[in-house]
This record gives sequence, structure tokens and C-alpha cells, in this order.
Amino acid sequence: MYSKAFIPYRAYFSSPFARWQGCLQNENAIELAAATAKRWMAAKNIDAKVFEYLFLGKTIGQLHTFYAGPWAAALIGADGIPGCHIPQACSTSTTCINQAAAGVETGQYENAFCLMTDRCSNGPHTIWPNSAGPGGEVISENWMMDNFNYDPYGKVPMIQTAENVVKKVGGITKEDCDAVAYRRYEQYQDALANERKFQKRYMFPAEYKKNKKVTALLEADEGVSPTTKEGLAKLRPVIEGGVHSFGAQTHPADGNCGVVVCTKEKAKELSDDQNIEIQILSYGFARAEKAHMAMAVAPAAKMALEKAGIDVKDVKAIKTHNPFAANDLYLAKELNVDVMKFNNYGSSLIYGHPQGPTAGRGIIEMIEELVILGGGYGLFTGCAAGDTGAALVVKVS
Repeated sequence: MYSKAFIPYRAYFSSPFARWQGCLQNENAIELAAATAKRWMAAKNIDAKVFEYLFLGKTIGQLHTFYAGPWAAALIGADGIPGCHIPQACSTSTTCINQAAAGVETGQYENAFCLMTDRCSNGPHTIWPNSAGPGGEVISENWMMDNFNYDPYGKVPMIQTAENVVKKVGGITKEDCDAVAYRRYEQYQDALANERKFQKRYMFPAEYKKNKKVTALLEADEGVSPTTKEGLAKLRPVIEGGVHSFGAQTHPADGNCGVVVCTKEKAKELSDDQNIEIQILSYGFARAEKAHMAMAVAPAAKMALEKAGIDVKDVKAIKTHNPFAANDLYLAKELNVDVMKFNNYGSSLIYGHPQGPTAGRGIIEMIEELVILGGGYGLFTGCAAGDTGAALVVKVS
């Protein structure tokens, strides 16, 4: 359990997420994230020089990835500090925030910045020499599509891991998955109510190039599909005999987010409201059995709760990274909670899945929900490639 790591109130942001091959498809994810963070810091009157370390979370290669961490630090205006690049698939944000909290807890630094980003669009294609191949034919890889479709250890695509969990636990139907997907869409609509009042609590626009001469702002999520009960019912399962249609799983996206992690004293200096205190309490991790990725969310959550010294009954807000509806159904069963009552205001199932910043946006939304509720404990948990999971518990006072 942590006792010294805090997040200043509203010292965080998430850009809107754009569906892949949308308006952010041609932006370098590192440059875009740094530019967004720099504009956000200017708007908040935060000097990047206050940060002593930067964690850059990113999973898909971009031009100059070799320099990723220190380059991002320099781009935001903190060219005197080092940066660490952390690629942990969909638990990237959770891991970055945990690493920053551990550094604060142990006195390595007082002020760290976590910057998470990814561009699923136009992913890189890598080739390796292969002199032993027929005619010296190269080995090639599409960074995103090939890895979504095949786990080199589990030997199956990601959607199959969710279907494997459904078969293992039993009792989960397509109708169940459709009902959860529709409920998550309803919850996302709550975030759009009153001219996106909830999202405007934390969302900061991303500036992108429409062409060589014209720039524009992405101010709201792009590419979220309208969802109805009738439409979900008509969609066939992606895998024959399975329970997940395209409507009950997430979509790739592009975007970024940032979170300040610091000491209690520094948090007061950077907070928008010194009466609101956000403490990072604990981190949990897990690895499920081979090709059963959706199962990792529950043991990670249980570890985080145990380390925080609380029970799930003490938690006011739960958020998840839920690439497949079965993730939430399994978690609800394991924690004995109502699947329809968590993930208020949205989740990655609906607004998309840029990987690096996905969990970060969920954690930010969870904090804002807790503030609205007058404080309390929040639990974030989510799965990640390689049948892994990561969770975080925070307390808002």
C-alpha cells in the first residue's frame, strides 16, 4: 500500500479518442501527445520544469521511437530530465502511474509526469533479414493487425481468448454480452449529456494537421458507433458458436492522456481545488492461464483491493478496460457486483482502444466520478495482451 503518492485534482487530461484511420491517422503519436500536453500545461499554468521524471507509455512503434522517453520530455519543455518508455499493451497507463507512484513513495522524486499515447492507425510494418528463408525471403510483421490476430504464446487471436473464458465459466450468452454492450453505450451517453458536461471536466482537445497548411482541433470522440438493442441482436458472432459480435467488442483508436503523480505537498500546489485530495493506494497485477486474457481482470483487482486494505463493498466507483463484454461479466461474477452498475460515463468498449492511454482515461474518469459522488474509493482494472491484467485503487477525499 502506498502512503505518499498523490494526483493533484485536475492535474490530468485525456484527448478525445479517434477511431482508427480517422483524423489522427497521420500524426506521430509521440509528437501529438507532447504537443497536447504542452498546450494543456500552458492552459493550466504548469511549468514543465517542475517535473523530475517522465514516464512515456506507448505500445506501437512510431518514427524515432528509439528516443521515445527523453524526446517526449524535451518536447513538453522538460529537456533537463530523463524519460522511461513503458510498453505494456492495454495496462500501459496503469503501469506508468504505478511506477511513478513507486518512485514518489521511495523518494526518487517529488514530481513525475505520466504521458500515455498510441496511434493504432497506419501501424508500422517491420521486416527482418532472413537469410535462411527461401530465396532469403524476409520475415515481416504488421505491428497492430498481426498481434491482434495472433498471440505467439497463446496461439490464438485476442477475441478467441474472450470466447475461451466464456466457455470455461459457462452461463454467458450472446444476449448477456449484447445487454452489457448496450448498457455501456447508455452510460457513455451520460457523459455526453448537457453538452458533454462530464467529459469537459477532463478532456482536452488535440490539434492535428488536416493538410500541409491547415490545422484543426479534435474536441470530442470521433467514430463512436450508434448502438441499439435491436441492432446488437441482429449482429452475428464474429466466431462461429461464440457470443461476441462486432458490437460487443471495442475498436482500435488513436489518442493520448497525461497524469501528474507527486507528493502530497506538491499535489496541493498543482491542484485546482486544495480541498480535494486524490491518493494512489495500491496496484495489483495478474496473469491468467494461457489464452484466457479476460480472466486476468479479477485477480488483479483482488490484489489491489487487498493491498489497499479494503473490500469491494467499500468501493464507490469501478472502471474497467473492457475490450470484450465478457470481461465485465466475468469480473462482476468474481467480485459479486452488478455488471450494470459500474463503468459509469463510459469505457473503452464504447469509445475505443488506443492501448497506451486507454486505462489512463478510465482512471481519470473514475476520479471525476468519485469527486461528483463526494469522495470515496475507486477501483480500476483491465486486461492486457499476454493474458495479463493490472489494477489500481485510489481514494478521493
